[in-house]
Amino acid sequence: MDHTKAFNAALKEIAAGGSSEVSELSPLAREKTAAEPFRAIDHLGVTVPDLPAAARFFEQAFGASTLYEVKTPDEEPQAGREAERQLGLTEGTKIVHMRLMRLGDGPCLELFQIADGEQRPAPQLQDLGLTHFGLYVDDMDAAIAAFENAGGELLEGPHPLAAVEDKGDNAGIYGRAPWGMLIEFLTYPDGIDYPNDAPTIRWTPRP
Repeated sequence: MDHTKAFNAALKEIAAGGSSEVSELSPLAREKTAAEPFRAIDHLGVTVPDLPAAARFFEQAFGASTLYEVKTPDEEPQAGREAERQLGLTEGTKIVHMRLMRLGDGPCLELFQIADGEQRPAPQLQDLGLTHFGLYVDDMDAAIAAFENAGGELLEGPHPLAAVEDKGDNAGIYGRAPWGMLIEFLTYPDGIDYPNDAPTIRWTPRP
């Protein structure tokens, strides 16, 4: 625009280093992105075969921190008709260990260890319901190395992101935790081409 050219020309006379540079800005986020009375996702529930081992994996792979024990193995299991009705457990299922962990600037992880209930394998991406969580990473190579060193198994990649996310060095890769759960790593340092009618921008963890 003419006024931008005039502004840059004037800066050459008064600013150290010459004229300014123009940087694209992301659209402004709406203050509210959920209906009252909802705020945001507080935690994700993850059922694991061995809770201490799973917690060590999250600590070693991602630097997650244990906040507190919700239920220790020394306490009476959470079980019976009341628990079955409240939590949707099948008859005879017992919750024997629960722990809350924090993983960066995002929802907490609530880990469950279950006994005496029928369990299915970890879901695949094509299964219904929550299939994985995605972690934003600043260094894909370092994330991959930490994940594998902690016992995770990577799928093929890294690969470009899709559609409006496919720009420059943006990339992602999926892997499996030792008990089979899918976890995704993604990074989009080159931004996202939001459609003009996007109501807000994507939530991204703080650096």
